[in-house]
Amino acid sequence: MNPAQLYKQKLKTKEDAVTYIQPETDIITPILAAEPGLLMKQLVLHDGLKGNRLFQMLSSHEVINPDPEKLKVISMFMGATERKAFKEGKIDLLPNNFSDVPKILKQTGRKPVVMSVASPMNENGYFSLGTNADHTIALIPHADKVLLQVNENMPRTFGENHVHISEVTALIENHQPVPEAPQAPEQSEKDKLIGDEVAGLIGNGDTLQIGFGSIPNAIIDNLKHYRNLSIHTEMVPEKIISLYESGAVTNENNPFQKGKMTATFAFGSRDLYDFMHENETIYMMPVNKTNHVGLLQEANNLVTVNAGVEVDFLGQVNAEMVGGTYWSSTGGQSDFQVASRLSEGGRGVICLHATAKNDTISKIVPSLSPGTPVTTSKNDVDYIITEYGVARLRGKTIRERTKALIAIAHPDFKDELTFKAKEMGYL
Repeated sequence: MNPAQLYKQKLKTKEDAVTYIQPETDIITPILAAEPGLLMKQLVLHDGLKGNRLFQMLSSHEVINPDPEKLKVISMFMGATERKAFKEGKIDLLPNNFSDVPKILKQTGRKPVVMSVASPMNENGYFSLGTNADHTIALIPHADKVLLQVNENMPRTFGENHVHISEVTALIENHQPVPEAPQAPEQSEKDKLIGDEVAGLIGNGDTLQIGFGSIPNAIIDNLKHYRNLSIHTEMVPEKIISLYESGAVTNENNPFQKGKMTATFAFGSRDLYDFMHENETIYMMPVNKTNHVGLLQEANNLVTVNAGVEVDFLGQVNAEMVGGTYWSSTGGQSDFQVASRLSEGGRGVICLHATAKNDTISKIVPSLSPGTPVTTSKNDVDYIITEYGVARLRGKTIRERTKALIAIAHPDFKDELTFKAKEMGYL
């Protein structure tokens, strides 16, 4: 059969599509925009489930609430709806480095069902996963079944995120708007100060990993006069459009794809999706390549920028738990921090405001509280930046680190932190 005939044969209703999922199988979905919301909702109504597990990541939809005997929902990085469900005991969380997710999910011993949104099929029979490659595309060759939710609003992108109709078990059509990221908060003065400091560590010709949010936006605003930057990142940030338009990005030094920006997923506005559509300067790759430390270390002058919740005197960074509540997960922070350490000329940057809750809580702390996860270890940490300055921790002793971190803490907490450091024998 030709691709058009196969498409017609495999086109199903949502009710029929989920019947291909057998008991005791794992179901894998992509991160954010490519998550197939319609198929996921239909799972709850599927009578053929028993002992199944759904692995999702930073969901863009409401968390489904199935009978846990039939379907257990497991998050690999929590968003807003998942946090609430986790706190209520409705879902579980799987610790991971983002680069390891394909390997972890292959090691379960179950051949999974992969479900994803895709752009419409082209004349050669190929779908694009559009905004995504992530862990999903890496698992399709190992899948028992592949179910696609075809959406004409999903941008067609280039790279290693294409699926042929011959690999697809069943597909449905659902032409809904692609989920968009909430608008980043207005940049505060703190964000701008941090953005200035981070930009000061970046040079022409560097390869940059950066994400979404008010601080990354402030950093990007400072880079428009730079030249010959390369972008290799997990998530394609919204502001990247303005950086391209300024001429700052050429991707000439990108070790993965010379002349192209490389990433594993995107989440933003319709403008971002339109920018990505059939844009040959963007190359999507599976996360076990984008975040692979062994490959990343080949990128000279790799600058990685990530966020932290708090950092202690040892340099341990918590980026996962807020006020004793699990908030997200590790994601790719550890992958990129280690990679920046191994990269010739690399710099790993962790950004955070010096305080929380209207300057009543210091984010520079003597020790992380018991039970708090360490996202970036003391041995991999490099630069910590707050609105009060830059602390370079790599190569510093514990006493030197303590002194450097107190120097970038909020002035209201410096005496208290100094007292505690002396009490601990660090000063």
